[in-house]
Amino acid sequence: MTASRLRLLVIEDNPLLRAQLDGLLSAEGIEADFAGDGLSGLQMALSSPPDVLVLDLGLPGLDGLRLCERLRAEADRHVPVLMLTARDALEDKLQGFRAGADDYLVKPFAGAELLARCIALSQRHRAGQTHVLRIGTLQVDRRNGRAQRDGRDLDLHATSYQILLALAEAWPRTLTRSELIQQLWGDAPPESYPLRTHLYLLRQALDKPFAMPMLKTVHGVGFRLEADA
Repeated sequence: MTASRLRLLVIEDNPLLRAQLDGLLSAEGIEADFAGDGLSGLQMALSSPPDVLVLDLGLPGLDGLRLCERLRAEADRHVPVLMLTARDALEDKLQGFRAGADDYLVKPFAGAELLARCIALSQRHRAGQTHVLRIGTLQVDRRNGRAQRDGRDLDLHATSYQILLALAEAWPRTLTRSELIQQLWGDAPPESYPLRTHLYLLRQALDKPFAMPMLKTVHGVGFRLEADA
């Protein structure tokens, strides 16, 4: 998707920054709607999902984290979210990703970088899709928590399903071990090391009955899915 075909929704309560963004986006021929508070912004995002949502964190009425969580729970498709905030600590970023953000840009920022990130988000495989993720013959339904491969239901333990979902949402990117652990258990992982066990169980369900394995180990990095068709 080119910049001129993007449709953005910017939820930002600072009038000066809204005006600056309006000028930047207009100069690029980008259609953009604006909201100054969380509740009206959420309503706009749900009623007319944009290609990308640019979301401030410190919003009146409904803060950005809660807005993102509600959007993920209530929207009928995946709306890419770029969080735009002055909070640059690692924990702030992790909170944003846990709430459902796809990307994170710290203020102050360059207009060219904002545009580049929005274009990249709009081009990801999830942009505008329904809750069913498709990678080759694999289908993962985020709404009902089910997965199928080549038309066959996969019998997955709850944690194995969460790993598969995380990998499908990140595809084709590789997820590191630390990212998977953070998504599964947050800041309180078990004292034992159960990730290896759950990955084994996922492979038994996802790969063993089929000719081509989809779950790949990227040595020294982490794990990713590889399309089988």
